[in-house]
Amino acid sequence: MTASLGRTGLALYSAALIGLLVLSGIRPYEAGTWVMEVAPVAIVLPVLWFTHRRFPLTPLLYALIFAHAAVLMLGGHYTYARVPLGEWAREAFDLQRNHYDRLGHLMQGFVPAMAARELLLRHTPLRPGGWLFTVVTAVALAISAIYELIEWGAAVALGAGADEFLATQGDPWDTQKDMLMAWIGALLAQWLLARWHDAQLRRLAAAPKP
Repeated sequence: MTASLGRTGLALYSAALIGLLVLSGIRPYEAGTWVMEVAPVAIVLPVLWFTHRRFPLTPLLYALIFAHAAVLMLGGHYTYARVPLGEWAREAFDLQRNHYDRLGHLMQGFVPAMAARELLLRHTPLRPGGWLFTVVTAVALAISAIYELIEWGAAVALGAGADEFLATQGDPWDTQKDMLMAWIGALLAQWLLARWHDAQLRRLAAAPKP
């Protein structure tokens, strides 16, 4: 396995993301919601290209970013309350609502946690252990809280037009549950992927500098 994606690998990821982005933008359920949901993809992709040569990421982190982007774009196209996968789960398990947004918030903790872990291990004295685990979890929760503040701002600015973006589906505790899912995602990411991530970081550190 290579230490990081080469230029060709990043180009393939980028082509796939751009293709999915175009597909998600074809007759979305609500255009304004689509713009707000896919905006992070449009921001992150150029950043990945800009930093790829001087600060390449691990293959694991690139793959996780791609997966998170796909979740965002699917939610942006249908709106989170109407994604067919969530509707299937609602009917199959007799749920009261479409829970696709919970998957989105799980990813919102899972992927930023791994990104924070990589940055902290490469740019600070922190090493794998309790303090790193604590700081990474706190960073993921902070990102989740910032996103909830953005949703609040959208609700204030757009009024009833923000309903599709908020996707609360009538749940008064939706914000708290969203943050809980982000917290669970951050914990799971570190429990499940830390050793794999550490191995890739060692390969990346040992690779010849461009």
